[in-house]
Formats: sequence, C-alpha cells, structure tokens
Amino acid sequence: MPYLAKILLYPIKSLDGVEVEQTKVLASGALEYDREFAILDGQGKFVNAKRNDKIHLLRAFYASSFGANRTISLQIPGQKSPQVFHLDEERQTLAAILSDFFGFAVMVEQNSLMGFPDDRNSPGPTVISTATLIEVASWFPGLSIDEIRRRMRANIEIGGVEPFWEDRLFSEEGDLTSFEVGNVRFFGVNPCQRCIVPTRNPDSGAAYPNFQKTFVQKRQATLPSWVASSRFNHFYRLSVNTQLSISQTGKTLQIGDEIEILSSNS
Repeated sequence: MPYLAKILLYPIKSLDGVEVEQTKVLASGALEYDREFAILDGQGKFVNAKRNDKIHLLRAFYASSFGANRTISLQIPGQKSPQVFHLDEERQTLAAILSDFFGFAVMVEQNSLMGFPDDRNSPGPTVISTATLIEVASWFPGLSIDEIRRRMRANIEIGGVEPFWEDRLFSEEGDLTSFEVGNVRFFGVNPCQRCIVPTRNPDSGAAYPNFQKTFVQKRQATLPSWVASSRFNHFYRLSVNTQLSISQTGKTLQIGDEIEILSSNS
C-alpha cells in the first residue's frame, strides 16, 4: 500500500526545508507554513535561486515543531555561528542581514493564506515517490538521493511504490485525478515543470555538467507506458502539482497515512 513517507516544508521560499511529522491544509489548498515567507527585492520580485544563485550559500535550520517555534537559524558564509531570528517578531532585522548578504535591499514578506507557490493555480503540495528520487540519483554519478531530494524540493514523498508511481496522479489535459492521503482528498493536475535550480548543487550553486540534457534523455527513456504522455511537451518534468478543495481546510496529513487513487489514468 502506498503511504506518506516524508513531509517537507519550506518556510522561506528558496531556502532549506524542514521535515515534519504532520501538517495542516489551508483553505487555499497549500500546506500550513510552506513557502509562507519570501525574500523580495525593491521591485517586489522574488529573490530566489532561479534569479540569484548566491542564495544557495545560505543554510537555514528550523525546529521540527516549526509551528510552535517560529524561528530560523541562519548560517551566513564567513560568519562563525548561525544567527537566530523569530519570523514573527524579527523579520525586519532578518531582512537587514539578508540585504547585507545580497548587496541590495530586500524585504521578507509573509502570506499565511497561500504562501508563495510557483504555480498559483495549483498551490497544493508537490508529490514525488522515494523510489523516483532513488532512480533519478542513479542517473548522476556522485549525487545521493538526499541531494536529489534537495534539488527537487517536493513537499510529499510516497513510500511503498515503484519509480514514477506518482505519474499515475495526473491525467490527460482537462482532467484531474483524485486521490486520498489519509482522509485528505487531492486532485493531481500535471507533472511539474522544472527550472534551473535542480541543475545546481544545493549547497554551493555549482552546476552539474549536462544535468538537464541527461535528465531529459533518461526521463524520456524511463517514462512508463501507461502515463498520460500528452502532458509531456518536454521531458524536463518531475513530481506532480496538486489542488485541494476548500472542503479539505484544516485536515491533517501525517507520516504513515495510506494513499489511495480514486480515479486514475491507468
């Protein structure tokens, strides 16, 4: 039986994540505390790894009980020890420190209703399987499963299944695949289009040679025969984007929850 193996939240968009045992669903369909904060420049644009690879050099640590302990421990290159900031009370101080690091003024903004997802039409958690991460890691000598996990930055990881099982969670254009994680009803939308971030070392920002080219070749070669292939206008896609209805608000996802597909493309 497929089951929920990991939950990863990213309290500040583009910074490191935190693994938690459970999380709640917001009315928007997003997970509570995921991408709740974002770093923005003076023009209101995201300061993220897509636009500024220097962000890879920052190390962020959170307590696993992040909801009760709203602090970030931030290690900045060149400093002996991490600095701790309370995200509700010391955001301006954190922004000043980050401004010094980047060399231009930034703000740390909050959206507790939806967070700051890349896809505002599908703000639900992204889904991938552990087996997929293991398979993708095998494509790149020297990369571990944990590094691939950090490059892909999915929220929900499924155990007990074969590689690319999550590709069952989307259908042809215009159709949604419904599935349940515990008692939480999801709609799978489409395979997630990847950006430049997975090509880089999550600690240094250094590019892995020919990462995207290799990924595309391997992804096409291993694409399951039953997959909704029309959703792949290109093969630089991995994990599944989701939506949740407002009726799921306040429900809890917990490690070990069983996963069941209610309608499927296979």
